[in-house]
Amino acid sequence: MIMSGTILIAKDAPRPPCVQVEAHAFPDAWVSVAQNLPARELEKDLVAAGWTFFYLASAVKTTAFGFDRTKMIHAALQRAITNVSLQRCNCVEIDDVSTQSFLGLSYISLTAHPRHIQKGATFSGQ
Repeated sequence: MIMSGTILIAKDAPRPPCVQVEAHAFPDAWVSVAQNLPARELEKDLVAAGWTFFYLASAVKTTAFGFDRTKMIHAALQRAITNVSLQRCNCVEIDDVSTQSFLGLSYISLTAHPRHIQKGATFSGQ
């Protein structure tokens, strides 16, 4: 389930053994980090393993209209992942998912931040 604090990573992204993922795939074969580790805990584990967990300051905001909440979240998440991928990042941290309506039509607003996991301290975006 996608909610605030969920961290997704590209399924084929290199990662150390301390980053375990769940089997359920999201759009574009992205997977969630297992045990819903908070970003700070994940970052501590990565630093201990000699990896870096970059945080890009610019938030990604997407919306999706519809009647089925699951399909709306999937569509909004697809847009966010596409945006994050264009920034050459392999992770995304979900900040907020909210359901709203306009003139009786429901929509999902999703806010996320691009993240990137890699070995080394210089952002390479690969």
